[in-house]
Amino acid sequence: MPVVENAAGNRVWMRRTTGQSMLRWFGWLLGVAVFVWCWNRISDSTTWFFVWDAPRIAGDILTRATPPRWSYIDELWLPIWDTLNIATLGTILALIMAVPVAFLAARNTTPSARFVRPIALLIIVSTRSINSLIWALLLIAIIGPGIFAGILAIAIRSIGFCAKLLYEAIEEIDHTQVEAISATGASRWQVMAYGIVPQILPAFAGISVFRWDINIRESTVLGLVGAGGIGLQLSGSLNTLAWPQVSLILIVILFAVIVSEWVSAKVRSAII
Repeated sequence: MPVVENAAGNRVWMRRTTGQSMLRWFGWLLGVAVFVWCWNRISDSTTWFFVWDAPRIAGDILTRATPPRWSYIDELWLPIWDTLNIATLGTILALIMAVPVAFLAARNTTPSARFVRPIALLIIVSTRSINSLIWALLLIAIIGPGIFAGILAIAIRSIGFCAKLLYEAIEEIDHTQVEAISATGASRWQVMAYGIVPQILPAFAGISVFRWDINIRESTVLGLVGAGGIGLQLSGSLNTLAWPQVSLILIVILFAVIVSEWVSAKVRSAII
């Protein structure tokens, strides 16, 4: 801490120097100015009449949506089953593709840190940076609408997530076990099978269940763009303003998410 002398000649401890304090206040002033500028831009692009009228509109929709149309539940069993299949199969495909990418990205298992690892990291970043809805739109344009497009969209979106967490787990393994197996004259594949894989299996299982839980949520909305699942029923009900059906679909989605969260928590607790 800086030490200064006051008018009486006494030495006083200060938390910051004058220059540091001025710089700090300038930073605060700059932050406030940026906030005000951003707020003005947002305000100019906002129709405030609709914002102030939003509570009335929301109340009107809620009135129309209650009670839910319970007789419509028979139409939702197959779509919700399709949604679960999209999430499950998409997660399985993602794991199949993510495992080799993770081993290629980890510093201690990649064949080449200069050439192979950057390519693996590029795959991880590119698949994580694009939302599953965007992937679904692209795949629908390529292979047409349907459940298969939804499965591939979930799979591609999940590769980066699973591979990133997995390669970090690979890099954090206990290297003494690997050295012990290598000292026996084991080959590279034997070291990987007996020294690395057993250490990352708990992390792999946890990542798999966690991503499956996330994919349940993401797959419920893929139908809004034509990728199958219960989102397709939701889109149709929204387009026809069938609010009682919309409320029932939302209840079913909420129930499916709660069940998946419960299953995920039970599986993770059993693994850990």
